[in-house]
Amino acid sequence: MQTPTALVIDDERDIRELLVVTLTRMGLRVETASTVISAKQLLASQEFDFCLTDMRLPDGSGMEILSYISKNHPMTPAAMITAFGNMEAAVEALKAGAFDFVAKPVDLGVLRDLVRNALKLRAERCSGANGASTATEPESPRTARPPAPARQACPRLRGQSPAMEQLRQTIAKVARSQAPVYIWGESGTGKELTARSIHEESPRASGPFIPVNCGAIPAELMESEFFGHKKGSFTGAHADKDGLFQAAHGGTLFLDEVAELPLPMQVKLLRAIQEKTVRPVGAAAEIKVDVRILSATHKDLARLVEEGKFRHDLYYRINVIELRVPPLRERRSDLPLLAEGILKRLGEAHGVTPPALDASAMAALNQYPFPGNIRELENLLERAMTMSDGDRILADDLHLPSNAPTEPLEAPTPGFALPPSPPPHQAAYAPATPAPETLDSTLALPEAVEQMERATIEQALLANRYNKTKTAAQLGITFRALRYKLKKLGID
Repeated sequence: MQTPTALVIDDERDIRELLVVTLTRMGLRVETASTVISAKQLLASQEFDFCLTDMRLPDGSGMEILSYISKNHPMTPAAMITAFGNMEAAVEALKAGAFDFVAKPVDLGVLRDLVRNALKLRAERCSGANGASTATEPESPRTARPPAPARQACPRLRGQSPAMEQLRQTIAKVARSQAPVYIWGESGTGKELTARSIHEESPRASGPFIPVNCGAIPAELMESEFFGHKKGSFTGAHADKDGLFQAAHGGTLFLDEVAELPLPMQVKLLRAIQEKTVRPVGAAAEIKVDVRILSATHKDLARLVEEGKFRHDLYYRINVIELRVPPLRERRSDLPLLAEGILKRLGEAHGVTPPALDASAMAALNQYPFPGNIRELENLLERAMTMSDGDRILADDLHLPSNAPTEPLEAPTPGFALPPSPPPHQAAYAPATPAPETLDSTLALPEAVEQMERATIEQALLANRYNKTKTAAQLGITFRALRYKLKKLGID
């Protein structure tokens, strides 16, 4: 059996040695490089099964290496090491062709999972190209999945419009990562179908997919539902019960309508995601869980953060990668295919031959703005199918509302995105000092200056969605200076 090979590229000696020890213990043969030039020389001289590169290198960027590998070694999966909290770099790395990323300080458990997934991906790519798989580590139940040639990309998502093709391509990229994904879009666009597609395309496909509507659980039962409980821990707890995290172990937990979580539950959820452990109600010890978090909402989560109704630390924990599902009005060319599929399904459910859509009905649907998106289309067609007399659905059978909302402005193209830009009133934000009447006149000058400095930094952090790099640039100071001031002022 051929030993898998890995290339580690990092200019910090301590990190290189840690990665070499970890990968060697996993049975890999490891080569190292500290610059872009030396990395390219190694890549040109031999083939690697896996590559892990830092973002910043003395003579260039890890992006150059990703681009080089994508062009010259497309069979080699590459991953990026990013600074903690630098999600912009992580997203750019995924767009550049990285299959995943890991943040510093490197969590060795996360790294081992990443390497196993990389070797599995390498085997699938070689199998698809040559009809034979290369030697890799044995598959674990969680990483096992059907061979790539037999899989159909996102079969649940119907449509051939450019918006849907882009969405499917994006899903294929984010699925291979273990990073949390935040799915946003209007009601009825198919956010849960998108989440299921990510799960089914991921290395966790053989594990469970557990969806939960966060708005449907009573606040007093949330902790028990999410983390489970022990017998006798409260009235009605007649037996031990696993929670949603335990049920999703080895798979994916989908938090639908995540904006509906009350603030106390947000704190507990954040800890469970960060520590990868849960404590059932009434239990003395925590339980390790292995889940990938997908979340969705139709609300403006960034605005809720600004209003203090959603914790910013949880927002940035679940919003590592952002994915937008397009509304139906942005994919009107999919209407015939969607309508045909819905009518066929309704006919099968009722045991009848479904009627066909008349040209007049299709023309009417093409003019309708669909504020309720695909869910509204399903309701309209079910009602029309019931009300129509013949074997065709006419425009009058649709009974389209005459007072439907007007079509909103076109939204951005779906795909990778960073957290939404600030609202218009914040777009030209400049740090403002507190108004004179809000300052404490009893303070000595140093304390007053500190008060103004604190207010200015907090406003800048909020305007830049707590991105410290952008905040430092906006304030006209270095990142190191900002970090010093945050520590000095005790700003978390």
